[in-house]
Amino acid sequence: MDIAIIVLSVLLVLAAGVAIVLAYRITRLRSVGTPCLLRRIPAAADQGWRHGVVRYDEIGIAFYRLSTLRLGATVTLLRQSTEIVARRRPEGTEADILDGLVVLEVAPGADGRGGAFEMAMTQGAATAFQSWIEARQSARSQRRRA
Repeated sequence: MDIAIIVLSVLLVLAAGVAIVLAYRITRLRSVGTPCLLRRIPAAADQGWRHGVVRYDEIGIAFYRLSTLRLGATVTLLRQSTEIVARRRPEGTEADILDGLVVLEVAPGADGRGGAFEMAMTQGAATAFQSWIEARQSARSQRRRA
């Protein structure tokens, strides 16, 4: 009986630790990122969407999925290879979860591995994302290394 109580206590402490880490992650990410839904394509009409936040920097845009304990970014799209190839409104049953959002399709290869993605975000966030892409340094303007 003493072993059962010890095991139960350890499991309880571990569960509390996981809950604290998850709560911290969610509150921290929501305070410093832009809300976004992301999915890999091809995918079924209304499946594969993951809630998270994106954070921009000079190299790329990092997507942090909210419902995971992973410490780093779930997906990173490289700025130099990210291109928006399509823009649309949510279709069919997608409208239930993506109401009021804009869906952007990102060209395959933006993650450096050939993956293709769709991102759903508010109109303002979509405009900021497009501006961030357009403001990158042109490959032609970079210095050539000898």
